[in-house]
Amino acid sequence: MEQQPERREGRSFPERKGQKRKLEEGVAVASSEDREISTDGGDAILNEIATQVSVLNSAFSWQESDRAAAKRATQVLAELAKNAEDLVNVIVDGGAVPALMTHLQAPPSPHSDGDMAQKPFEHEVEKGSAFALGLLAIKPEYQKLIVDKGALPHLVNLLKRNKDGPTSRAVNSVIRRAADAITNLAHENSSIKTRVRLEGGIPPLVDLLEFSDSKVQRAAAGALRTLAFKNDDNKNQIVECNALPTLILMLGSEDAAIHYEAVGVIGNLVHSSPNIKKEVLSAGALQPVIGLLSSCCPESQREAALLLGQFASTDSDCKVHIVQRGAVRPLIEMLQSPDVQLKEMSAFALGRLAQDSHNQAGIAHSGGLGPLLKLLDSRNGSLQHNAAFALYGLADNEDNVSDFIRVGGIQKLQDGEFIVQATKDCVSKTVKRLEEKIHGRVLRHLLYLMRISEKSIQRRVALALAHLCSPEDQRTIFIDENGLELLLGLLGSTNTKQQLDGAAALYKLANKSMALSPVDAAPPSPTQRVYLGEQYVNSATLSDVTFLVEGRRFYAHRICLLASSDAFRAMFDGGYREKDARDIEIPNIKWEVFELMMRFIYTGSVDITIEISQDLLRAADQYLLEGLKRLCEYTIAQDITLENIGGMYDLSEAFHAMSLRQACILFILEHFDKLSSMHGQNQLVQRTIPEIREYFCRALTKSTTNLQGLRL
Repeated sequence: MEQQPERREGRSFPERKGQKRKLEEGVAVASSEDREISTDGGDAILNEIATQVSVLNSAFSWQESDRAAAKRATQVLAELAKNAEDLVNVIVDGGAVPALMTHLQAPPSPHSDGDMAQKPFEHEVEKGSAFALGLLAIKPEYQKLIVDKGALPHLVNLLKRNKDGPTSRAVNSVIRRAADAITNLAHENSSIKTRVRLEGGIPPLVDLLEFSDSKVQRAAAGALRTLAFKNDDNKNQIVECNALPTLILMLGSEDAAIHYEAVGVIGNLVHSSPNIKKEVLSAGALQPVIGLLSSCCPESQREAALLLGQFASTDSDCKVHIVQRGAVRPLIEMLQSPDVQLKEMSAFALGRLAQDSHNQAGIAHSGGLGPLLKLLDSRNGSLQHNAAFALYGLADNEDNVSDFIRVGGIQKLQDGEFIVQATKDCVSKTVKRLEEKIHGRVLRHLLYLMRISEKSIQRRVALALAHLCSPEDQRTIFIDENGLELLLGLLGSTNTKQQLDGAAALYKLANKSMALSPVDAAPPSPTQRVYLGEQYVNSATLSDVTFLVEGRRFYAHRICLLASSDAFRAMFDGGYREKDARDIEIPNIKWEVFELMMRFIYTGSVDITIEISQDLLRAADQYLLEGLKRLCEYTIAQDITLENIGGMYDLSEAFHAMSLRQACILFILEHFDKLSSMHGQNQLVQRTIPEIREYFCRALTKSTTNLQGLRL
C-alpha cells in the first residue's frame, strides 16, 4: 500500500539543469574577454567549429601562443554548446571530442630535463577541455563516445592535480571541472558508473570531500552522489573509503550547496542498502539530517525528509528516535510549503513514522492531521497517496479517532477524488480502521463531543457516526443522544453542502438499519387467509355472490372474501345493504383492476405491471388488502424517478402507503445531489423532513429490538 517517492540520481545543486549552469560559471568571465560567439548562420558556425577543432589539433605544446589559442578554442566550443544545445551534435560531428581529449593532459615538455621556468596557462586548458566535454556529455548519446575515446583516465588524473604541487585557484578549478565532467558522463549510465570505479575514480573523489575549497567539495560530492545511485559496488567502495564521517560533517555546513550534495550522497548510499543504512546511523547521521529539515534550502529539506523516511523503515526503535529528536514539527511545517516535492517528501516521512504506535498520537497532536487531510485535495497522485498512507497510520491509534472526526476527516476521506487505485484502497482501509474503533471509550468521547461542542463539531460527529457506528449503537447515538436531529438539521439547512452531507449520512444510516430489519414486501394478514385457488377465480361453481363491474358479472365466494379483509367482512357481516344482496355493484373500479384484486384474494399472489399498479393500489387501499397494497407499493417504487418523485410521494400520502413512502424517502436521500439542483424539489425535501424523522425513529428502534432478539 505504501508508495515510496522515487529517489533521483541527482546532478548537482539544485538539479541537473543546475549542473549546466554551474559548468557555465567559469566560461562567462573568460569569454567576455574575447569577442562574443554568434550562433546565427549555419555556415559561419560550421566554419567556427572547424577552426577551433583545428586549433586544438595543432596547438598541443607549452608555447604561450599555442596555450592561449587552445584555451580560447575550448572556451569557444563550450560557449557554443552552452548557448544552443542543438549545436552539440554539430560540435561532436566536427571532431571536437578527440581534440578536446588531447588537452585533458598537459603537453610534453620540450626540454629533456623537463625544467621550464614557466608553464603558460597551466591547468587552464585542461580545465577548459573538461568543461567543454562535460557540456557535451549532457546529451546521453555522447556519454559512451567520450568515455570510449579514453576520457576517464585523464579526468581521474585531473582529480589528483592537487597532489602534484601547491594548490591554487587554477588547480581548484581544473579539479572541479573534472569532477563535474565525471558527474555528467555517469548520469543515468550504469556501465559508465562502473567504469569510473574501475578507473580508480572513487578514492580521489572521497579525498576531495575534505578539500579546502568549498566548490571542489561540492563537485566531488555531486560526482559521488551520481556514482552511488543504484550501483551497489560503487556504494560499497565509497563507504570503504571512509566517506561517511566527512559526509556527515558536511551535513552541518553553512553552505547550502554542500549540505544538499552531502545529504544526496547519503540518501543514494542508503537507498535499497539496509547494511549501509545501519552504518550511516551508527556514524551519527540522524541528528544532522533532522537538523536539515529546518534548513533555508528547500532542496536539502526535501532530501532530508526522504532520507528520514528511509531511516524510519529500519526498525521501530529508529522511528521512535526520529520523533524524539524533534523531526515531527518541521515535517508538519513542510506539509504546508508551496513546494510540491517538499510536501510529498515530508508526507512520505510522516507516513513511515506513523506506522509505529508510539508516534501516531504525537503526530496527530502536533497538528499533523489537518495538513495531511488537506493534501488529499492535491491533483498530484504521488503526493496524494503519501498523505493517504500517513493518515492510514494515524487512524490506527484510538487516541486519534476523535481528532480525525473533529477536523472533518471522515468527510474528507469520503468526498475525496483520488487519482490512483492504490490511494482509493488506502483510504478505504483507513475508514475501515476508524470504523473498527467506534466503541468503548472512543464512542463515549464522541458522544460527549456531540453534547457539549459547538454546533459545527456536533454535526461533524453525527455525520461521522452515521457512517462508522455499529448497528447496535444507532439507537443510543441517534435517538437517545439526539444525533438524528443534528442530521435533520443539516438536511433542512440552506447550505447545499450541508444538505448533501446530511442526506448521505441519513441514507447510510437507513441502509444499516434496513440490514437488520428489512421491510417485508407483503407482511402476514392480521386474519387467517383462505385461498380457494385459481380455478375458483370468477367461477360460478359454488358462487354465492356476484359483483357487477363495468356492467359485467364477476362470480365470487363469500367465505373467501370474509377471510381476506375487514372491508369485505364489514360488507357481509355488518349492517350494510350488500349483506344479503345477490348482486353487488362495484363503482369506480375498472374490470381488469377488480379481476387482479380478486385473483390476489383467491391465490395470494398476482403479477402487477407498472401500468396498472396505481389503480390497483387505490383498490387495495379501499378494500383494506394490505398484502396486495404492499405488492403494489413495491411495483410502483421500481418506477420512481427524479422527475416523478414528487407525485410518488403524494401518492404514498394519499393512500397511507408506508412502504412506498419509505422508498420515496430513501430515493430522496440517495439522489439528493441531483434533486437539489432541480427546480422546486427543495420544497419537497422540507416537506418530507417530518416523515424522515418518523421513519428513522421507527427504524432505529426496531433494528435495535431485532438485534437484541438475535442475541437472545
